[in-house]
Order: sequence, then C-alpha cells, then structure tokens
Amino acid sequence: MATPAVTFRGPRRIPYPGGCVLEPGPFALDYLLSWPEDVTINGQLHAGVPVYPLIRQLLADPESHGLTPAQAEEARALYLRLAGEALRQEGGDPAWLEREFER
Repeated sequence: MATPAVTFRGPRRIPYPGGCVLEPGPFALDYLLSWPEDVTINGQLHAGVPVYPLIRQLLADPESHGLTPAQAEEARALYLRLAGEALRQEGGDPAWLEREFER
C-alpha cells in the first residue's frame, strides 16, 4: 500500500475550558475548524497549519500542491475520520464537519 500524499495526526485532546462557554460538542466543532497540526504534502512539511482551511485549499486547487483530485479527496476523508472521531468524543456529530465542506 502506498503512503498517502497528505498525512497528519489526529487532534490530541480538545482544550474545552468547561463552564458556561459553550456546550462541548459545538466548542469542539469550532476548535476543529481551526485546529493546527503538522501536515505533510508529498513529503513537504507544513508545520502547525490549520488543517481544515488547508484541506479546503487542496480540494479547490489540488494541482497547486502537486496533488490529484483523488489525493485531495483522500486528505478530506482523513480529516473527516480523525476530526470526526475527536468531535464524537466531545458529544458532537461528525456530520457537522461534513456539512462544513458543503458551505
């Protein structure tokens, strides 16, 4: 099996402050839409970049990062799997993340 063109680790613990700020699920969604992580694209490290906006860029113009549309979709699927799992752990619905890509 070939190494994916886009790789990154899943979010560690979501820094929910507790209290009356927001419910954990919506707070986690907001966090995951700006969550920073080291992302490797075709062997090139992009350190500490917000993952969701980067994935949107890859989907909009995969060629600018040396990707195929299918590789950009694989990156989206990886984001949805990893971030969706973190969101679910905080009581959120992973479908919320999918809807963000439809905006």
